[in-house]
Amino acid sequence: MARRKRTSIVLEKAVRRAAGVNSIDPSLDLGNGLTLPAFSTLIETMRTRENAYNSALSSLDKLYREMLETESELGDMTEHMLLAVATRYGKSSVEYGMAGGIPKNQRRKGLRGEAPIPTQQPMTVASVDGNQNGKKATATK
Repeated sequence: MARRKRTSIVLEKAVRRAAGVNSIDPSLDLGNGLTLPAFSTLIETMRTRENAYNSALSSLDKLYREMLETESELGDMTEHMLLAVATRYGKSSVEYGMAGGIPKNQRRKGLRGEAPIPTQQPMTVASVDGNQNGKKATATK
């Protein structure tokens, strides 16, 4: 998913304002550095920075996609490396364990057809209805 590019409402408003001020007088000087050329320069600076920011986001998106592709390739190669070790030395070998696999003779064997029995622990519940003495009633989950 591409990152959302930025558009500045302030920049759009400033461009419209500059067009309006320009229609009054292209060399208007309102004092304290408030001139149309200074305003236009700041507008262009903002436009340049916004474009640079949006370009950086696009570059970041590209780098992210490339990183994900490389990560996928790395995951595949990791699996292939382990399978190659298993092919060469066997799944019960010490080398297979050294490569990160669980040797076949060290795997836990579960009982087939039997699911583990969940343990039920008593849960303490304060009764609101009918427990006169304020004693806690026990219930199971």
